[in-house]
Amino acid sequence: MLYDRAVINQISEVQFTEAGWRHAEPVGGALRSSGRGNTLYVGNVPQQFVLRHYRRGGMIGKLVHHLYVYAGEDRVRSFAEWRLLKKLADFGLPVPRPAAAYYRRRGLFYTADLITVRLPRVEPLSAAIRERRDADFWRAIGSGIQRFHGHGVYHADMNAYNLQVAEDQRLWMLDFDKGRLRPPGTWQQETLRRLHRSLRKIRSLDGSLHFAESDWQLLLEGYFDASRSA
Repeated sequence: MLYDRAVINQISEVQFTEAGWRHAEPVGGALRSSGRGNTLYVGNVPQQFVLRHYRRGGMIGKLVHHLYVYAGEDRVRSFAEWRLLKKLADFGLPVPRPAAAYYRRRGLFYTADLITVRLPRVEPLSAAIRERRDADFWRAIGSGIQRFHGHGVYHADMNAYNLQVAEDQRLWMLDFDKGRLRPPGTWQQETLRRLHRSLRKIRSLDGSLHFAESDWQLLLEGYFDASRSA
C-alpha cells in the first residue's frame, strides 16, 4: 500500500472497496465514457475521491477480468501510476492528485486499486463538445496537450474521455495506466492520431456532437504554436 498523508491521513484495505465508504456512487457517462464499470466516486464534499479498480480491456478482458501477472512490486500497475501522477503533480501539470494505491497478491497474480482526488467541475472532452465550441477552445486543447508532451508525458490511451475540460477551458488528463515519461519521438504524433480517431468515432456515435476536421486543424494550430513558444 502507498498513500500520501498530506492527502489522506489514514487508509485501510477496506477503503479500496465500496464497502469502506459511507458514500459511494458509480462514475456515470455517455458514449462509453464511464469506463468498464470499475470506477466510483467515494467520500463526501468538500473532499471526494475517485476509487478505480484495475480491469483488463480488449479480448483478454473477456477471459481474465482483473488479474495481472505479478512481476515484482515495481511493476504493479497501481503503484506505477501513483508514482507517475506524483511526479506530474510535482511538475505542476493538471492531473488528479494521487491519494493511495494498493495491490493484493494472489499467487502468481495480483489485483490493484488506485484512489485519486476528484477533480471539481470538469467534464470529458466527449461531453464538452455537445455545445459548439469556438476556435479559442480548440487551440487551448491543443496547447494543453503540448504542455504534457513538452514534459515527455506519454499517455497510453489519450482519447476524448480521458481528456477533461474545466470551466476555464483548462485541460486535465486522467487515467495514466501504462503511462510513463519518454524522450521526444514519434509517440507524440501517435497519441495525437489516437485522439483524432477517438473524436471521429464519438462523432459517428452521436450526430449531435460538434466536431469537424476544421476543429482538429485548430487543435493542431494550438499544439504547434505552444511547441514553438516553449
